[in-house]
Amino acid sequence: MPGSRKLGRPTDQRMAMLRGLVTYLLEHGRIETTVTRAKEVRSLAEKYITIAKENTLANKRRAFAFITKEDVVKKLFDEIGPAYAGRSGGYTRIIRTGPRRGDAAEMCIIELVQDEKKEQKRSRATARAGRGSRAQRVRESQEAAKAAEE
Repeated sequence: MPGSRKLGRPTDQRMAMLRGLVTYLLEHGRIETTVTRAKEVRSLAEKYITIAKENTLANKRRAFAFITKEDVVKKLFDEIGPAYAGRSGGYTRIIRTGPRRGDAAEMCIIELVQDEKKEQKRSRATARAGRGSRAQRVRESQEAAKAAEE
């Protein structure tokens, strides 16, 4: 098993949790979890993405033995593996989001790294949307203040 983090669980429970997290990450592209779990999930997810770059029967069987959903394995070999064919590692990114409210555990978002050009377009679009919505909120608050004065 990559790393030596036991995550406070017996081996069978820990492996079941990591299998579920890796499956969910590959299915949805991003998950929110604790930093220590994300570091373990990162190593396992990158291992299976590397395996998926070479589409052989042995690699598919290896992936089926770990990933819990058949459609996720199909997606891994048909979409995710070929998308990272020109990349030699670093398929995931961990973004820290701050402490969890209940127990102050350090939380983060782990996501699959997309093509840089697509990311730049997405970040520009979200920045534009954010500016527009903030300006709209400011206008609404000014209008509400005027209405309150009258």
